[in-house]
Amino acid sequence: MSALTPTETITGQVAGVSPGLRRRRGSTPRVAKHLRNNRTAYLMIAPMVILSSIFVIWPLIYAIYLSFFKISFYKGSEFVGLQYYMFVLQDPKFWNSLVVGIEFAAMVVPAGMIISLLLASFIKVLSKRMASFMKVTVYVPAVISTVVASVLFLFMYQDQGVINWFLSLLNAGPVAWLNNPGTALPAIAVPAIWLGLGITTLIMLAGLLDIPDSYYESAELDGAGFFKRTFYITIPLLKNILLYLFVTGFTAAIQMLDLPLVMTNGGPVNATTTPNLFIFNNFRGATPYATSFSLTTALLLFVVLGLISVLVFRLINSDKAVDG
Repeated sequence: MSALTPTETITGQVAGVSPGLRRRRGSTPRVAKHLRNNRTAYLMIAPMVILSSIFVIWPLIYAIYLSFFKISFYKGSEFVGLQYYMFVLQDPKFWNSLVVGIEFAAMVVPAGMIISLLLASFIKVLSKRMASFMKVTVYVPAVISTVVASVLFLFMYQDQGVINWFLSLLNAGPVAWLNNPGTALPAIAVPAIWLGLGITTLIMLAGLLDIPDSYYESAELDGAGFFKRTFYITIPLLKNILLYLFVTGFTAAIQMLDLPLVMTNGGPVNATTTPNLFIFNNFRGATPYATSFSLTTALLLFVVLGLISVLVFRLINSDKAVDG
């Protein structure tokens, strides 16, 4: 039996070189190769990361910093800590605006998604020429300004407007749509649904066209009707699209500003004051520290929207949706 050399150990390993060190040395080329292979991807996402850092991340950090100060255009800033957060959280109008925003989103998003799904299903079975015409027609509201739509529906809701004129044909009296707290918010939800139909319908139509026709043909042979095919084939296969449209639609609806501002200015009795309109009205307030109050309210709204989005993903179990 030959004697071991000084550079060998009993296990046959080279003395002085641990397995962990060799693994680290071997991993370095792999990391370098990974960076080299993905260099193009990093270069492509770099502009978006830079722009997001400049226009999103840094302003957010700076806004959080400023929220701890009493800001005035007439005198220097004064550190007040969490004072304005307490002011906002103790303001019943802030909580009322959140409730109004959630109610508004609950009216707009489900109704808009159902109508869009029905329209997309209808367009799918049309001929190529009619489908093109319907897609253009459905998308028209998306290119109309929100302010223009607000004025249009404002005239329609007047006592002598087309809606009350139609009710008169049914021997029903005129309704003060925008002056009644019970009807003002639903009246504003109608143009919001109309404005969002275009893009929502086209996205759903794209998803429907990706579903193989053989699925529906097999279900039809088994005796499944339209509603069964919709609930057992269409909706499960559109789960990711529906989740995306729900989250983005809910976030956009709860932040609505133009429609209530033009049509009711938050009235009557704050029945249509959405969170963004609450921030806007406070920013225009006569108090010298309206900027600080509005800034703090905006940050709290950001937190609320984030929590709502997380809750939606938890309830719908989006991890399984994304993974299929």
